[in-house]
Amino acid sequence: MVSLSNTQIPSPQTPCTSSNRIHHSLAHSMRTLRPGISQPEPDAPSSEPESDLDTALTDSFIDTCLCELAATVAPSASKSPALDGSITTGILELSRDFSDYSSFNSDISGELERLASVTRSEAPNSSSPDLPDLDLTSSELLETMPLESLEPVVKACIEKLSTSFEEEKRKATARIRLLAKHRSDLRELIGASGAIPVLVPLLKSTDPATQESAVTALLNLSLEESNKAAITAAGAIKPLVYALRTGTGIAKQNAACALLSLSMIEDNRATIGACGAVPPLVSLLVHGSTRGKKDSLTTLYKLCSIKRNKERAVDAGAVGPLVRLIGEGGLSEKAMVVLGSLAGVLEGREAIVEEGGIQALVEALEDGPAKGKEFAVAVLLQLCADSGLNRAMLVREGAIPPLVALSQTGSARAKQKAETLLGYLREQRQEGGGSGGGGTAQANLAR
Repeated sequence: MVSLSNTQIPSPQTPCTSSNRIHHSLAHSMRTLRPGISQPEPDAPSSEPESDLDTALTDSFIDTCLCELAATVAPSASKSPALDGSITTGILELSRDFSDYSSFNSDISGELERLASVTRSEAPNSSSPDLPDLDLTSSELLETMPLESLEPVVKACIEKLSTSFEEEKRKATARIRLLAKHRSDLRELIGASGAIPVLVPLLKSTDPATQESAVTALLNLSLEESNKAAITAAGAIKPLVYALRTGTGIAKQNAACALLSLSMIEDNRATIGACGAVPPLVSLLVHGSTRGKKDSLTTLYKLCSIKRNKERAVDAGAVGPLVRLIGEGGLSEKAMVVLGSLAGVLEGREAIVEEGGIQALVEALEDGPAKGKEFAVAVLLQLCADSGLNRAMLVREGAIPPLVALSQTGSARAKQKAETLLGYLREQRQEGGGSGGGGTAQANLAR
């Protein structure tokens, strides 16, 4: 048991005259080295290069939709008065902040030129007069052509999807993938023309190119709101999970995005989790490209708005990779927000502590950017709100100096969270406890 009775925890209102250098030195001197913390493993080799289009193309629907999480997060913690002002509100704000870091393109594979080349080189002539020859490489052409001029192309492609010839299916699927990329009215037309039910079986195609194009075509189509229900009704969720497990690197990350798109329908989140999506998303988080990891993080975040999927993520081993990502630039903030979601269940909080999460979060408080510090203190609030052991560990890891600094120099939200957490530590010191505490609030958090 660690007593905090001799630990001086400055009041947030008390000016701090020590320099940041002294704070940093003190924090490191107080930290206990934890040899049990696993080190990051290198990513598995990716079969495809990172695309320059990844950050340039941002046809994102996430920015406008992720704040829906507020409606599902609030009830889980609102029964604890201590959490109402400092944690619940903070997590709802973080759900909006998360969208600032989240964008993806409906076809982020960087394979447009290759697919278009295949379309041209394999374009049928006299042997297949029913598939009109159209140059799909020209975005300007596709964006300006009248819809009625494209309708015969769409219908011909859909007919070819049902053929027994793999080459024709591969080519038609690639064409629909490209047609669905550019225009909302084209997505609506393709969906209304009956493409979705014939695309879904191709998610289990043994031809990697056909499977990849089918995944991405359905992702593109799902960006049209009216198509989401049709894709779900066609039974696409389980085959998309199959593609997430078995596809190429591009197919996996686009399957993750397609599942994210379908999870915008609230009822689908439980179904996606029950169909086994969480373990392959965790695998993508560990072994995927940078783009794949981002897609995995965003999809996990959305799915984990319900308790059962939080538990599935913990059981699938998501916490360890998330803790290791805290130190990675570009992924750290996303990882901390997902950890904050998993901290909503008891198993998640225990796993975060076991994986060295408190130490990693304290390091983010000391050395991270301003936004990262705010995310870190929000997760620490969840871990320490009702756990004397976690509060004692937080003190041992040297959190007091950076918390004091954050309470004085951070953003308004960061200051409020840091002051709340320092208040917990003062309360612990006054009570002279270091072990239990907070059983009722702990139970509320676990709901």
